[in-house]
Amino acid sequence: MRVKRFAVIGHPIGHTMSPFIHKRLFGLAGIPAEYGVLDIAPEALNSDCNSILKELDGYNITIPHKQSIIPLLDEIDAKAKLYGSVNTVLNENDRAKGFTTDPDGFLKALEYARIPLSGRVVILGCGGAARTMAYEAAIAGAELEFAVREQSILKAQKLADEIKSAINTDDIKCVDVKNLSGEIKTLINATPVGMSPKTEHQPVTDAQLKKCENVFDAIYNPLETRLIQKAKANGSRAEGGMSMLVWQAVVAHKHWDGSTYDVKDIEKLCADAYEELKKR
Repeated sequence: MRVKRFAVIGHPIGHTMSPFIHKRLFGLAGIPAEYGVLDIAPEALNSDCNSILKELDGYNITIPHKQSIIPLLDEIDAKAKLYGSVNTVLNENDRAKGFTTDPDGFLKALEYARIPLSGRVVILGCGGAARTMAYEAAIAGAELEFAVREQSILKAQKLADEIKSAINTDDIKCVDVKNLSGEIKTLINATPVGMSPKTEHQPVTDAQLKKCENVFDAIYNPLETRLIQKAKANGSRAEGGMSMLVWQAVVAHKHWDGSTYDVKDIEKLCADAYEELKKR
């Protein structure tokens, strides 16, 4: 059987967990494959570079190329068009097709944790990660609300207006996080607050957190942020971001080779990926 060739591209790229995760997934699927790392500066991502990428069977894309890769592709799927972002490419029959697996990885992580995307869903932050999660919450019919710092209210409102226009909904609110109150079905942290090394911080108060039935934190280092620890102590269902990181990789393999995986294997991969992260 031919050894397939894959890689991740980005800049800078030294911190990436992609080789560790994808090599394990190829091993679990019994597919002989190599997976490398290509550090490509923004000015170098051009047609000459694309000829090299087309020699691969597929590749992943990370910052800062998720948008700039699109003009070099032959086709992108509907979800990638919606988000204007690609993080996975399949090269097949001399055509490069792009996908975004971030939203499906997010949905799979919530499904795995049995966290619903319904009722009142509050998203902390309004950056790139928040945008992905907010679109999926709105598509799912949730009562979506952005909770941000005062200086980010206008940015959050702009994102809310974009989503309203894209999927024809009016049920999106924006609030200063200091004024966040009331019962919350699912709280989603899409900010870096609580990330290593500043693990003593959390994005909402203890009183606000006690009103949350479910909590998802996109941060995966540490494996459990203070937000997740306290949510669990409150009796809330809670999940950290490592599962999302791994599940979006799982979705990439579905596009590449149709592989499926046992949930227990993915659980172990999440734990092992965190141990690998700590070593670094």
